[in-house]
Amino acid sequence: MAGRRESDMPETKGLARLGAGERILAAAMSLFALHGYNGVSTREIASAAQVNEVTIFRHYPRKHDLYLAVMKSGLKQLHLRGDLLTGIAEAHDGQTALARTSELIAKTLMEKPEILRLLQFSALELSVDFDPLVRRHLSEFVEVVARYLEPWIKKGELRCTNSKTLVFTLIAIVTSYSSLQRIFLAEGLGLDGMFEACANFYSN
Repeated sequence: MAGRRESDMPETKGLARLGAGERILAAAMSLFALHGYNGVSTREIASAAQVNEVTIFRHYPRKHDLYLAVMKSGLKQLHLRGDLLTGIAEAHDGQTALARTSELIAKTLMEKPEILRLLQFSALELSVDFDPLVRRHLSEFVEVVARYLEPWIKKGELRCTNSKTLVFTLIAIVTSYSSLQRIFLAEGLGLDGMFEACANFYSN
């Protein structure tokens, strides 16, 4: 990928104190999050990580292996905030529980913008490998959140038969939001508005 602008390259400050493997992973995460899998070469990653390209292939035989390692590392960084989970548990009705669940998912994903962009690129470029990888690493995340919505579904306050499906719907809203906002900016599209529409649809 010749001709990459310097502004398109990740910050390398602080990488020098890391080992070669850590530098490769950090540089690859930054570049893949900016340009996607197809938009980055191993040569660029080597340059950003301050190693030679051979060193990358010693750690990861294929670029594909490096990308999956980046995805696994990123997904492991997603953590649910206890205070937001408590807020869902203390909700007095299904619509409030759903609104607070939306807030939890949005803050969890949007506080890690690199991981959010990786999810977006992966869904487009690597669906075959992406699906089982995300299922494996996000399953606990989804199951924990879904348990907080289950009582409201059983009470009939949320129009949904499967709480996990509802959580995945909210995740899909967050991951697709930036693209939709860019396309429909003139329409005043906002994440809160999308969540509100979802809450109104699923709430009785």
